Amino acid sequence: MVLANDHDFRSWVSELKNKIRSAQIKAAVKVNTEMLRLYWRMGADICEKQKMASWGDGWLKDLSRELMNEFPEMKGFSYRNLKYIRQWFRFYSKRITFGQQPVAQISEEIFFSVPWGHHLYIIAQCKDIDKAIFYLNKTIEHGWSRAVLLNFLDTDLYERQGNAVTNFDKLLPDPQSDLAVQTLKDPYNFDFLTLDGEYRERELESALTQNITRFLLELGTGFAFVGRQIPLEVGDETVYPDLLFYHLELRCYVVVELKVSKFKGEHLGQLGVYVSAVNHIKKKPTDNPTIGLLICKTKNNVMAQYALEATNQPIGISEYQLSKLMPEKMKSQLPTIEDIESTLSDNEF
Repeated sequence: MVLANDHDFRSWVSELKNKIRSAQIKAAVKVNTEMLRLYWRMGADICEKQKMASWGDGWLKDLSRELMNEFPEMKGFSYRNLKYIRQWFRFYSKRITFGQQPVAQISEEIFFSVPWGHHLYIIAQCKDIDKAIFYLNKTIEHGWSRAVLLNFLDTDLYERQGNAVTNFDKLLPDPQSDLAVQTLKDPYNFDFLTLDGEYRERELESALTQNITRFLLELGTGFAFVGRQIPLEVGDETVYPDLLFYHLELRCYVVVELKVSKFKGEHLGQLGVYVSAVNHIKKKPTDNPTIGLLICKTKNNVMAQYALEATNQPIGISEYQLSKLMPEKMKSQLPTIEDIESTLSDNEF
């Protein structure tokens, strides 16, 4: 009998492989955690010796040479990485004292679970500890890869999240209201599109759906794409909302309407009809109320807030931007992929 063709055998082997992969992930996380705890203690020692000892300017290079000679199998003791460790400890130790009640809003478990390469990107781009902690928490909450983290760092997610003008606090129950506010951003970054000059709303809509993976990444965790221009029968008429999503955490439909012009109050009337239609036609009894998201080229926040007060549908209003170039000065401060990979070749997670 060839066991490879036996269903029970293949099923058992598949289950065993999953257990092994799970064990590998847990082991990698544990190794990363212990490594970061070591780096934290080393950072504290290095900073303390820097203040107390009189060994001259080159002692960190001497320390690196001593450690690499003693532990040749470990890749984290290069002079460059010791400087990163010192910078990392100095940055966070202003607000965090592990072993005591932390001042910053992050647990010790989360802090030491974030991979070292992620930490390097965060301290390179974040000058504010609250901002850095935001990205640390999001990394663990959503399992961000290094590439995804860098994307959100580059596009200023911290500054944009929760900034849309909404009426959710008046029209949605708690806690859905708070979660919905934090789910939306302002502005949305569409720099993955290649639209030049004048373009119409249908062209913007088409470009976004053709790049739906990038669009979903920009919208954030929880958005599932339902469709574009889905027909909704309203009496003897048919309406076609630009884009329809379902949010898995909010447990509701999200109708997205795109405008390539400045926000106008009359835009909300059209979107409000779409939201109401989805509530009547698509929404299940177990779903929360549908929300609308109007994404326009520019907006006057005061005008947007006034317009929202005149509608009885939960709607958020945001802007979008098509390009955002990172300043050259900031680029020069970032560790390169080569820097990180050469330092952490034995610590990939």
